[in-house]
Amino acid sequence: MIRYDARQRSFAVCLSALAGFVDAIGFIATGGFFVSFMSGNSTRLAVGVAQHHAAALLALQLIATFVGGVVIGSMIGRIAGRYRHPLILAWMAVLLALAGTAGESGAVWAAASLMALAMGAENTVFEEDGEVRLGLTYMTGTLVKLGQRLALALQGGPRWAWLPHFYLWIGLVGGAITGAATFPLLGFGGLWIASAVLVALAVFTIFRGEVLFGVATAKDPA
Repeated sequence: MIRYDARQRSFAVCLSALAGFVDAIGFIATGGFFVSFMSGNSTRLAVGVAQHHAAALLALQLIATFVGGVVIGSMIGRIAGRYRHPLILAWMAVLLALAGTAGESGAVWAAASLMALAMGAENTVFEEDGEVRLGLTYMTGTLVKLGQRLALALQGGPRWAWLPHFYLWIGLVGGAITGAATFPLLGFGGLWIASAVLVALAVFTIFRGEVLFGVATAKDPA
């Protein structure tokens, strides 16, 4: 996280908040499964294998669709070239809009799978050279780095190097709180809000992608 500048960090925090928002809706709607946090689903899978086979299958379904989302997002990024960021974000927007529609029609697990696809794709936004440099939908690694930077600060190192990791974590938590508060009011319709936010971010990256990622844009074809 510290390798990115302030604009990129802000963009990452925004996407992390969106992931928390979506994950909270998925968690409530599915009765305790995750659409972005696959470590949790892996534990659900393991416990389900031992105790409740149906739950294991549901967890496996979400894990598989999440991985599929990463695959598709990476492929879009490689094909799209300089337009990789807006196209990945637009793809996520489509998936979440479809998830909202499916959920509102009663197809909860179809909606959850579409949400997991979108969250898998989100993790490819900061992909570089085929590697995900910044996880946006899971915070274990972020919290480890936060702790490491705090240890350095306590030993005389950079005083505030832990803050970017904290912001990323608090973004996800804040988004999750918002998603949990929204679900009783809008149900799966809250995903249409997330979809609209992604459309706005996609448009922003078309015209200001060079500010965030140092890539050519529609205004700068060079």
